Amino acid sequence: MSRDAGMSNRVSLLAAADYTPALIEERLVALLAPLGGMAAFVRPGQRVLIKPNMLSGQAPEKAVTTHPQLVRGVIRLAQQAGGIVSVGDSPGVGSPLQVARRCGILAVVEETGAHFAPFSESVRVRPGEGIFQELEIARDIIEAEVVINLPKLKTHQMMGLTCAVKNLFGAVVGMRKPRLHLQAGTDKGFFALMLLELAEHIAPALSIVDAITAMEGNGPGSGDPVHIGALLAGANPLAVDTVATALVGLRPESVWTQKTAFASGRKYSSLNEIEMVGADLADLRPRRFRPAKSTDVNFGLPPFLKEPLRQSLTALPRPVMKACERCGLCVKHCPPQAMTIADADLVIDYRRCIGCFCCQELCPRGALVTRQGLLLRLSRFLRGD
Repeated sequence: MSRDAGMSNRVSLLAAADYTPALIEERLVALLAPLGGMAAFVRPGQRVLIKPNMLSGQAPEKAVTTHPQLVRGVIRLAQQAGGIVSVGDSPGVGSPLQVARRCGILAVVEETGAHFAPFSESVRVRPGEGIFQELEIARDIIEAEVVINLPKLKTHQMMGLTCAVKNLFGAVVGMRKPRLHLQAGTDKGFFALMLLELAEHIAPALSIVDAITAMEGNGPGSGDPVHIGALLAGANPLAVDTVATALVGLRPESVWTQKTAFASGRKYSSLNEIEMVGADLADLRPRRFRPAKSTDVNFGLPPFLKEPLRQSLTALPRPVMKACERCGLCVKHCPPQAMTIADADLVIDYRRCIGCFCCQELCPRGALVTRQGLLLRLSRFLRGD
């Protein structure tokens, strides 16, 4: 990867009012200038893979996916630096081509003459000395000489926040994602560690965060758009996420990738390790940002008590039948196969549910909400959340 190791702790922040194409290009140039510009990351002739968030085929104003005008601006800069650019992701629902078309990203790929990466084939990789000895990643990612990570800043019901680290989970193709959820089970720390190791293996040269319009509340697929008017960029995805967490005022311990990174002693999991340049963080922080509902509480209970009290200690998905269209997407993609449609009702077997919230993430109608257990609600009340 093409990066300046001396800048790996530097995160650039800048205000950006909207997605007007000319403004986006001007803001991107200014955003990347303290990092050495796009030329610091892309050399002439290199194969560049831009990896946006293409969770599902939603309109850009829904804030579910990276905005197409930001994708367009990054393509332009990478091409001007001499890169041979492809754009791709593995969505949660639908084929990559369908989702790219519906969210507007395919149009800018075609307009700019970039290539579309289908993420149709996986390659087995060995991340190294971590917990996960083998992962399967899209060949398009593996064969790229430069990966530019382009996440949308959104709340995430399972992880607390999805940004630069979590966005790279899209490198895992199709139904391999539910398998990893199933492998992690109810252990969010284990899943967060997998995300961190995956991000470290992919090692994107650059991460640029779309926080102009972010998502709050019931993210990452059914939350509410919220205007923040900011762009963030850095060479290290964890450093970028540390700043993004502070930007929206979330406690680091409420974001599982941040919590796990800090507990495992990873660099750049604390703000005091990071050099922030550009706009002042306080000037960009939104007046309000509604987090995802807490999904668990840790009382340090012994294992023999955790399972009997699980539904009181955690949050689990609950169907809203008035909104449900019985499309079956949640049933098909549920990692532990805990969901069925019976007698026109969506039924969840909570003995099997692992609380991954894949169903909520992928529901096109927002028909799954978060049901917090009694002890979890009580703990939040006592903390003043």
